[in-house]
Amino acid sequence: MIKMRGFLVGLAGGAVGAALVVLVLVLVFNFGEVKETVVQKAAETPAVYAPQGQALNPEQIYQGLSAGVVMVQSNFANTGSNVFGAPQSGQALGTGFVVDNNGYILTNAHVVQQQGQKASSVTIVFNKGGGKSQQVKGEIVGIDTGSDVAVIKVDPNGVDLKPLPLGNSDKVQVGEPVVAIGNPLGYDFSITSGIVSAVGRSLQAPNGQTIPNGIQTDAAINPGNSGGPLIDSSGHVIGINEQIASDTGGNQGLGFAVPINQAVRSLEQLRKGGTVKYAWLGVGLKTVTPDLAKTFNLTTQSGALVGNVYPGSPAAKAGIKGGNQTVRVGGQKYTVGGDIITAANGQPIASADEFIALLAQKKPGDKVTLTIERGGKTQDVTVTLAERPAHL
Repeated sequence: MIKMRGFLVGLAGGAVGAALVVLVLVLVFNFGEVKETVVQKAAETPAVYAPQGQALNPEQIYQGLSAGVVMVQSNFANTGSNVFGAPQSGQALGTGFVVDNNGYILTNAHVVQQQGQKASSVTIVFNKGGGKSQQVKGEIVGIDTGSDVAVIKVDPNGVDLKPLPLGNSDKVQVGEPVVAIGNPLGYDFSITSGIVSAVGRSLQAPNGQTIPNGIQTDAAINPGNSGGPLIDSSGHVIGINEQIASDTGGNQGLGFAVPINQAVRSLEQLRKGGTVKYAWLGVGLKTVTPDLAKTFNLTTQSGALVGNVYPGSPAAKAGIKGGNQTVRVGGQKYTVGGDIITAANGQPIASADEFIALLAQKKPGDKVTLTIERGGKTQDVTVTLAERPAHL
């Protein structure tokens, strides 16, 4: 185990449950000569498998898959100045996992990039069992702060790679057992177990964007677990552990993972040496609640309320209207008077989160037919989605 001196956490904002609970994004354990700082986050053949109708226990999963989980040590050339004004460097520790035999590794973006600074170098530590490990140099292939995903590559020669099988996060069920393998607080290659507590959570990415369909778990997640796999009972990765909700900065049974399907979409684009492109409509949204509908006599009790429309956006070009009055209902601030999106391509939309999740499946250039309510009347509008601007 590596001895650590401090850790860096980031608050992504928002709350889960009680008002005092904050969302902790940066689950990276930092060490070295850096002061403690607080800031306001595919393998085709499974290494292990469960016979039909049966489930693997945590011991079986760990023995079969832990060799494919790695420690990620990120080195940052300049983390500020010391008390004498001299520049100082720093290091951070997270987790990752091997996804193919070519040496590609998935982790979180915030493991290798913090406060806009990309790590100057990355060291990957493989668990060889029996207390032994192997360190190799890693290359950062690409970073997607929109989904908090990063891709690292190691030279496959001389390394016994054990890719982890990837599952389907769209099929995750609440209550199913899961395990997390990682390096919490520097305790290398640890496993914790729990269940899927909820699905469909909206997570905040490092760049402020929403990551839809997040997976909530009560498996213990702590700083250092960032980038590690959340694994189901069949031995497949269903998510990348990314955030915790906590009022202390430590585990309180509220961990969150980026869905693996979203991570794979980022992986496929980053592995080709490109950047991840997201479809963009160009609106600000809020969920229509029964209280809001009652207060403003809306004919729909659910949907995605358009608060604002970005000038020149696909929404603006299609004639979608934003609100013109700001009010507070049930402690929430709404901009009302705009269109309400109730369906997309015939699929009912009950909330803003549902609509964001649907857009996440689309590509720039895709056409989407939106059903909107405006002034008590329903109409269809076809929109051609654009690429989300880098500054948004």
